[in-house]
Amino acid sequence: MLSDLEIAQAAKLRPILEIAKCIGLEPTDLEPYGWYKAKVHLDVIERMKDRPNAKYIDVTAITPTPLGEGKTTTTVGLSQALGAELGKRVFTCIRQPSMGPTFGIKGGAAGGGYSQVVPMEDFNLHLTGDIHAVGVAHNLAAAAIDSRMLHERRLRDKALERIGLTRLDIDPFSILWNRVVDVEDAAARQIIIGLGGPNNGSPRQTGFDITVASEVMAILALATSVQDMRERLGRIVLAMSAKGEPITTEDLGVAGAMAVLMRDALMPNLMQTLQNTPAFVHAGPFANIAHGNSSVVADQVAVKLADYVVTESGFGADIGMEKFFNIKCRVSGLIPNCVVLVATVRALKMHGGLGRVVAGKPLPKELTEENLEYLEKGAANMVAHISIARRFGIPVVVSINRFTEDTDREIELVRKIAVDAGAEDAVPCEHWAKGGAGAVDLAHAVMAACEKPSAFQFLYPLDISIKDKIEAIATQVYGADGVDYLPEAEAKIKLYNRLGYDGLPICMAKTHLSLSHDPGLKGVPKGWRLPIRDVRASVGAGFLYPLCGDMRTMPGLPRRPVFMDIDLDSDGSIRGLS
Repeated sequence: MLSDLEIAQAAKLRPILEIAKCIGLEPTDLEPYGWYKAKVHLDVIERMKDRPNAKYIDVTAITPTPLGEGKTTTTVGLSQALGAELGKRVFTCIRQPSMGPTFGIKGGAAGGGYSQVVPMEDFNLHLTGDIHAVGVAHNLAAAAIDSRMLHERRLRDKALERIGLTRLDIDPFSILWNRVVDVEDAAARQIIIGLGGPNNGSPRQTGFDITVASEVMAILALATSVQDMRERLGRIVLAMSAKGEPITTEDLGVAGAMAVLMRDALMPNLMQTLQNTPAFVHAGPFANIAHGNSSVVADQVAVKLADYVVTESGFGADIGMEKFFNIKCRVSGLIPNCVVLVATVRALKMHGGLGRVVAGKPLPKELTEENLEYLEKGAANMVAHISIARRFGIPVVVSINRFTEDTDREIELVRKIAVDAGAEDAVPCEHWAKGGAGAVDLAHAVMAACEKPSAFQFLYPLDISIKDKIEAIATQVYGADGVDYLPEAEAKIKLYNRLGYDGLPICMAKTHLSLSHDPGLKGVPKGWRLPIRDVRASVGAGFLYPLCGDMRTMPGLPRRPVFMDIDLDSDGSIRGLS
């Protein structure tokens, strides 16, 4: 079998202007970045506002193993089946991956096998520079904080007034804004800045996050227009004053410059799949600490250009899909017609207590051998995720991402359990090996589900208390018996009530490896309570994020990073990218 990169490099790509023409876009709608990628102007949304919306499909998953269960591959394979195999107008909308994990342990995120977005190298590396724009805008605000504190220490009020400034009196111990870099660098999680004398500011402890964890990235994904993005950037809370009042980027005078840096990044990036169906690759917020979905504007354009739009939410239905519904759908106004839940036999066996999956290591032998007992036990996790999706009133189709070692009896058992749990259908798929042809049955099941009536409802209204929202997610989605708040979380909730942030939706920050906060608890944990150690505010993005456990915003490199296999051939071609 060829590697993902070899398959991608052998693909016959169509010029991006041809892809655009096939979906009704004009050359003037695009800003090309070479032959095979382009940005799309947002005025397309207004021009096509009277067109009917496409059927809207969200691809999510069961609680994954550290290897992932093929959610992006399924998203692309389903799109290729709908478009290239069945002749439907289809659009794929997915996130741009962080280059940190690309060079760390995960590798790329363009799909896999014969279900990929291409050019694969561009997808996984710089693309059109959106992540760089996020990083520069974020770091400009970080530099502005320390510069402002330095000059306020040196100048009296009248001197500040002469240059158009008022004293902000930033409390250095309250600063919430780290710097960012799109590299996995554990050594930069905690740093001391301001060393080297008074001209460099005062020493203080801070740190680095990975760029896609920035609130600026979350804003890029949720903004509906350039003006909306500008307003959201201006609402970012960077720190508190000595009097306990929030200090925003607007107060600091940096919001406008950040918006200028981000202006072009807001246009979605048009690419194509291996079978030449169109794809938007845009925005990349983390799903465990942010909302983990591609951009609102990409979806708003796509639904006017297609019969079916297939998008993907990060991790499982308990994380990315819940945030997709309760946060993204509130902003976009788009309601899915169907949820596709990706499951694998290997993951369900693991949830049944068989074997331990470790990223970067071979799959344990016991997970590759037929074992119906552990499979049936672990399928409870799939049933829980089906229940989560159905709680929102949307039809569910299970995609069983089939591996070569899976037996017919195992596949049939998963299918029966899924249908008995309320899924419209459960379909084995081989899109990794066969492209769209391997997902045709899934496409038929999804089209049928999209015609079923739905009764969508949000999990909670925005006008209930912060704690009531948190507890709705904890008990109704995760299955917790209740919620326990540490003193810092209690203090933050009190503060946010005072500042008027209590009307924001909740974006839970928790592990993706369990329905609970504890990654070691597999299957469907029972008899546990969710501890909330802190609650933080992304006011610009428009949500509060409670912290459940120790959530890292800067990953570290593994013992043998993927980058050790990446290089250039003598002709300048990339090799080793996965």
